Amino acid sequence: RSVYDDQPNAHQRFMEKLDACIRNHDREIEKMCNFHHQGFVDAITELLKVRADAEKLKVQVTDTNRRLQDAGKEVVAQTEEIIRCRVQQRNITTVVEKLQLCLPVLEMYIKLKEQMNVKRYYSALKTMEQLENLYFPRVSQYRFCQIMIENLPKLREEIKEISMSDLKDFLESIRKHSDRIGETAMKQAQQQKTFSTTLQKQNNVNYGRNMHLGRRRILESKSEITLKRTFEDDDEHEEEILTAQDLVDFSPVYRCLHIYSVLGDGEIFENYYRKQRRKQARLVLQPQSSMHETVEGYRRYFSQIVGFFVVEDHILHVTQGLVTRTYTDELWNMALSKIIAVLRTHSSYCSDPDLVLELKNLIVVFADTLQGYGFPVNRLFDLLFEIRDQYNETLLKKWSGLFRDIFEADNYSPIPVANEEEYKIVISKFPFQDPKLDKQSFPKKLPMSQSVPQIYIQVKEFIYASLKFSESLHRSSTEIDDMLRKSTNLLLTRTLSSCLQNLIKKPHIGLTELVQIIINTTHLEQACKYLEDFISNITNISQVTVHTARLYGLSTFKDARHAAEGEIYTKLNQKIDEFIQIADYDWTMSESDGRASGYLMDLINFLRSTFQVFTHLPGKVAQTACMSACQHLSTSLMQMLLDSELKQISMGAIQQFNLDVIQCELFASSEPVPGFQGDTLQLAFIDLRQLLDLFMVWDWSTYLADYGQAASKYLRVSPSTALTLLEKMKDSSKKNNIFAQFRKNDRDKQKLIETVVKQLRSLVNGMSQHT
Repeated sequence: RSVYDDQPNAHQRFMEKLDACIRNHDREIEKMCNFHHQGFVDAITELLKVRADAEKLKVQVTDTNRRLQDAGKEVVAQTEEIIRCRVQQRNITTVVEKLQLCLPVLEMYIKLKEQMNVKRYYSALKTMEQLENLYFPRVSQYRFCQIMIENLPKLREEIKEISMSDLKDFLESIRKHSDRIGETAMKQAQQQKTFSTTLQKQNNVNYGRNMHLGRRRILESKSEITLKRTFEDDDEHEEEILTAQDLVDFSPVYRCLHIYSVLGDGEIFENYYRKQRRKQARLVLQPQSSMHETVEGYRRYFSQIVGFFVVEDHILHVTQGLVTRTYTDELWNMALSKIIAVLRTHSSYCSDPDLVLELKNLIVVFADTLQGYGFPVNRLFDLLFEIRDQYNETLLKKWSGLFRDIFEADNYSPIPVANEEEYKIVISKFPFQDPKLDKQSFPKKLPMSQSVPQIYIQVKEFIYASLKFSESLHRSSTEIDDMLRKSTNLLLTRTLSSCLQNLIKKPHIGLTELVQIIINTTHLEQACKYLEDFISNITNISQVTVHTARLYGLSTFKDARHAAEGEIYTKLNQKIDEFIQIADYDWTMSESDGRASGYLMDLINFLRSTFQVFTHLPGKVAQTACMSACQHLSTSLMQMLLDSELKQISMGAIQQFNLDVIQCELFASSEPVPGFQGDTLQLAFIDLRQLLDLFMVWDWSTYLADYGQAASKYLRVSPSTALTLLEKMKDSSKKNNIFAQFRKNDRDKQKLIETVVKQLRSLVNGMSQHT
């Protein structure tokens, strides 16, 4: 190691030591050679002595060999002949043995060719396996065997290609027939459900026999007839109903699966099959653009999906490992998400409730069918609740049109009944009870109009239509009862209420119609309890149940009545304004006509006849309408006096106006609507009365002296109002009395007016400063 060190002269010292070592070894070799030299010389000497004897022995052996060869020539010839014959015999035996080994191989190969010709590929693969494992090893050294061995992979590939082609044909076939398979499966599920329902009904009938002894035979006979027909129908259609195995030949799948399993490519086949079926699933789940327009579009869509999964379920149970439960569940979850999305999208376009109802029935059959095959369908039933809301919306739209048609066709007059039969017809449609009316003789009139029983009938029809969707949803009677009540509440609070509000706002609806609408809503409100009983009878759920929802018809019809009452007040005021607009006062007249204005008498006659129609209204409504009309009339008359465009008013005009107000007070005191206490209605004109009395009596000293006191005679007359009217009279007095300054009385009156005007102005200014 020191040679590789970096010490100086290390290599030189190493070479010196090596030379010393070589010299030592040379000395040892020389000593060894000197020690053995004598022995070597002795051995050479002995060999030279033996050479002569060896030559003699060689001559003797050669002579003996020559004589022996001459003596054994004939024996050798015979022996060679025997050997040749023995070799031939052995070769013949060997050939026979080899042929016996080759013949079974050739026979098996011929068998393989025959199996290929008759398309028995699975058997051919088994034959190939026997050839490779049992026969070919025995004759592997022969050329024909090598040719056969080289040909077997080609045959396997050919079998794989043929079986794969059959599988593709099979996949194409089930793609075409999936709708038929699904339709058959759905029919079977529907028939099974019908049969179960029939048995359940029979059990319910048997259970209730002790409670309905009088109807015992009828119920038994009906049940027996129903069951008999059901079994007869099943017998008739038993031969026609085919299963998925009958409609589709699954042998290509079995063959292909066995072939690929034998070839060791089972996993490749499984992946290919699942990949192709996933592609077909996407195609099946893709809906047509116009699917939502007809029921057949939905039915075909569901049939294809059911057919697809019926095939997969069959493959799952008859094959081992080709598809697994995990694979089918994953495929179903993917399909279910797509189905729900498609149904949500397309069902949203459905505006016909009948189509939505048929779609619901299809979804129920679809779900029941797949549930029978072990697929979870809870999400489909959850979707049905979404579609139920949409179904209710389509029903509400449909019934909105029906309600509008009923309201348009109504004459808004009490229903006349000429005899008992007509009365019973109306009562059968609407639950009306009135002991007083029952005592009256025919002909008579029912208080409501024709729209009331029609609306009631349509509400019941709506309940029936809503109930149709709740059937077959696997829900309890309590849940169905709750659904019906919620749907009916929506009908009453949204649809019917909206129709009533729109009806009330229509311009052609007059006061008489509004009065009838109020009466109608009162009777419809009273009928709500019968609708609750109607729902309870359908669902067999008592109204005393804690969770039972109530109908909100009370608030609906109250709101409609309030709207109608408000519209009555509005229309009354509008009519009063129309009469006021035709008033034609001569504000500069010197003396009154001595009688009330014609427009006002017409207005009072109109109000009197109108309030006679209000006799059928509730007392408070009629009283409120009358009070509102009188107050509005009083306000309008006051505004007419104080109108800014009116510049001059004569004393004669004031007197004429006073006659009109007297007629208004007489109308108020005549009790046009019963129920007012004392002078309540006359108080509507108290402002006008005090103002006119002040100007008629010309009692300004009293007014100014008592102003601001609670016991003032003219408490309701404000200084601003009095000032406005007095200034108009002042201007009129100046204009019409040009020569009044030459008469002392007129001059005094003019001075009095100016003095009162100044005092009123000071009061008004003081009030404004105080404010």
